Amino acid sequence: MSLPRYAEYKDSVVAWLGEMPSHWETSSVKHLTSRISSGKTPLGGSETYVEEGVMFLRSQNVYDEGLRLEDVVFISKEVDESMAASRTQSGDILLNITGASIGRSCLVPNGLPSANVNQHVCVVRLKDALQIPFVGWTFRSMTIKSQIDLAQNGAAREGLNFDQIGRMTIPRPPTTEQLAIATFLDRETGKIDALIAEQEKLLTLLAEKRQATISHAVTRGLNPNAPMKDSGVPWLGEVPAHWEITRLKFVAVVQTGIAKGKDTQGKETIAVPYLRVANVQDGHLALDEVAMIDIEPEQLDRYRLQAGDVLMNEGGDFDKLGRGAIWNAEIEDCIHQNHVFAVRPHAVSPQWLNQITGSQYAQFYFMGRSKQSTNLASISSTNIMELPILLPPADEQASILSFVDNESARLDALYASSVQAIALLKERRSALIAAAVTGKIDVRQAA
Repeated sequence: MSLPRYAEYKDSVVAWLGEMPSHWETSSVKHLTSRISSGKTPLGGSETYVEEGVMFLRSQNVYDEGLRLEDVVFISKEVDESMAASRTQSGDILLNITGASIGRSCLVPNGLPSANVNQHVCVVRLKDALQIPFVGWTFRSMTIKSQIDLAQNGAAREGLNFDQIGRMTIPRPPTTEQLAIATFLDRETGKIDALIAEQEKLLTLLAEKRQATISHAVTRGLNPNAPMKDSGVPWLGEVPAHWEITRLKFVAVVQTGIAKGKDTQGKETIAVPYLRVANVQDGHLALDEVAMIDIEPEQLDRYRLQAGDVLMNEGGDFDKLGRGAIWNAEIEDCIHQNHVFAVRPHAVSPQWLNQITGSQYAQFYFMGRSKQSTNLASISSTNIMELPILLPPADEQASILSFVDNESARLDALYASSVQAIALLKERRSALIAAAVTGKIDVRQAA
């Protein structure tokens, strides 16, 4: 979309804004607002959350795309009487003022019940309701975010105070023009958001397709006409008749890792790198940040990783359970923590074992044998050793691995293209908002 510029511009006398349409003005946030305030966490913190009560909004609910209420919590009305006087209302601007999400903002939509916010969220209430849509878009643009960066001098976790927010400058077109810009942005960002949603849906489908392709190949093989037999495992079903079925403990050993926090005071120690759950991703290793740990010299041989070890996570979020990758001795004398298992194969190739442990049937097994709590799970080495392992003939394993590698590469390329498309769409969305609210483009006719 090609949009014209305004006919005449003037110097805004604001360094970050530069020139603006000649009939526009600027204003500080405090001159437009009747309230700038934040909430507080009720006494007792999360212990006071209830299933029904007053909605309690936290920074993780506030996004530039709008409120996310999937994990919203509630508090009792009687927790703190002073909190009742500071509830939100439709049209309030919510702004995150601390932490990594500082600067994220959104409008409180019409129809949302009044809510409390915690101390990490600021409520900005405008005097003139007609200005709400435009100012809301301004807060979601780099117009405000650049001023937040300046106010923080790069220390984004220090937090914003109300005075800093009030002193922020925003462009101020005539009210009718504000409404036109907001209408334009509502429509055009809606189109972009729909395209982003389609790409995100594609990412999900590609991930599912990749997992299904791998799982089918390592449990059914590549020959659709191969005779089948009952595997003897109810949730696995039939497998090719000429395949062997064994247990992990018969083709590999499981090496447990070292527990952090052992007292080594007064003992001779050496510092060595060690892998944590964060280093072991699904199918690859993230080695940009590898921690060090002090151990006694004789422990090095006990916990040292060897090339060909299949690393598996003992627990964490459900999607991390059993997640693994092959260790190719990327770091010399590296050990692993107790939440990462090193599965050392002796009667099966690491590549085949890694595909098996990453398959859907293995994930189903891990979940069924794990200890589970809210969103977390863990599995013991004893249960891992009982994992059923399918063993095709060696030449067939090689064919399946080659097929899986090729299909994974193809799907990964599509996935990367979709990720890039989403990034470009988000850049386009951000640039469009910034250009519209600062008058770099004239959207009056387009609106």
